[in-house]
Amino acid sequence: MINSTLLRTINPRLSEARAAEIARGLSAAAAGAGINTPARITAFLAQLAHESCGFRYAEELWGPTSAQRRYEGRADLGNTQPGDGYRYRGRGWIQLTGRHNYRKFGQLLGLDLEGNPDLAARPDVAARLAAAYWTSRPQLAVRSGQVPRDHPAHQWWV
Repeated sequence: MINSTLLRTINPRLSEARAAEIARGLSAAAAGAGINTPARITAFLAQLAHESCGFRYAEELWGPTSAQRRYEGRADLGNTQPGDGYRYRGRGWIQLTGRHNYRKFGQLLGLDLEGNPDLAARPDVAARLAAAYWTSRPQLAVRSGQVPRDHPAHQWWV
């Protein structure tokens, strides 16, 4: 259900070729992750479009801003080495951030994202990352209607 026409509706500035490239990855990743109902697809694409400025940026725009400077040395993100804040800045349609997340999701996808963080910005990898991140967060499934209302997760995430 994710196609270039839908992505160009979200962002008319995307060229047909770019929208098709992004849609191929997102369609396959979403289907594989069970993001297959209108509600889930809508919520998924809305978050990704927000994070990536309408699928225009697969890498965080770096100032650095004061918020970005605070990435450095953040143990909760796994940024323990000098330069980790910039090295593991937001990438992909979901804007994956922090050494810990690059390691975790790289292992999950069978990719060395920690050793090669730029891979996360590649459209096909960005799509796989987005679906993996999305499905790893129960609150996202709850809000998109994937989890039944009587499920215990609703008490925490609605």
